[in-house]
Amino acid sequence: QVQLVESGGGLVQAGGSLRLSCAASVSILIFNVMEWYRQAPGKQRELVAAVTSGGSTNYADSVKGRFTISRDNAKNTVYLQMNSLKPEDTGVYYCKGRGFLDVWGQGTPVTVSS
Repeated sequence: QVQLVESGGGLVQAGGSLRLSCAASVSILIFNVMEWYRQAPGKQRELVAAVTSGGSTNYADSVKGRFTISRDNAKNTVYLQMNSLKPEDTGVYYCKGRGFLDVWGQGTPVTVSS
């Protein structure tokens, strides 16, 4: 089975930083796009950032300039560097690989306190 395992979530004060990691059990090159989503309590899951196999990136307007998505193909890992965190960034963050099969990670919670 193809699995994505996330880590790096936690509690941080507003203005702080976290780096999330998404480690795949297979080469992430099988995915055309790797994405990070988040889901706040009572809200729909939303796309936060995406990176293609070619390295192109896209971000939600709410995180532009603060978050950076990157991939390390040799380590089969995708990262989300989150800086200048705000309380509204709070939620469960999910990694997703999009390819022949779409695979979701288990989610890692991020709480930003004011």
